[in-house]
Amino acid sequence: MKTVLQIGLWIVCIILGYMIYRSVTGPIEFDKIKKERYTEVIDRLKDIRNAQEAYRSVNGRYANDFESLINFVETGRYVITTQRDSSYMEYDKSYGIDLLKEIKIIDTLGYVPVKDSLFAGSERYKNLMNVPHAAGNETFTMKADMLEQSGYRAPVFEARVAKNVVLSDQPKDLVTRENSQMSVEEVNGTEIKVGSLTKVSTSGNWPPIYDKKGEQQ
Repeated sequence: MKTVLQIGLWIVCIILGYMIYRSVTGPIEFDKIKKERYTEVIDRLKDIRNAQEAYRSVNGRYANDFESLINFVETGRYVITTQRDSSYMEYDKSYGIDLLKEIKIIDTLGYVPVKDSLFAGSERYKNLMNVPHAAGNETFTMKADMLEQSGYRAPVFEARVAKNVVLSDQPKDLVTRENSQMSVEEVNGTEIKVGSLTKVSTSGNWPPIYDKKGEQQ
């Protein structure tokens, strides 16, 4: 009986020790996995933003869906221009003499494919809609609109994904805690996103640490 009791106590101690160990190492491992995954997601959102800004420069608005955006990257072209000052003489009726008129002349030098400019040597643009590490193959939610501001209409867009999608295989308690983050060093809120439909902005909601070539410091 004494031997059985000792074995039982050993089992309890082992279980308690493991629980204590996991309570310490669990958040550390979670933080490492979270940062690695967030870096990949944010890099994808940056690609979306770059593609959207190229789309707007050509079309005057943002793409409302990934099919249009990816097709644009595949087939679109930038116009390369140069600007120079020039002048000429023109008769002015008011003064009855020729006056010097100064103008700016814009010359078209050629065209550069958007694909080569933004994604040289890579076809990752074909996966712009896919969320890295999404267990259910979820895609980013993206929408574009025109926003009335200060008497004029400005194009806006937003692309986003819920943290729950990126961390779906992680401990639920740690994911819940992550969703309530409020810190200048963290991605705050329940989503990772870029752009906005309520203000003219193409910024992301991630801290500057994720803008240093994806390196965690």
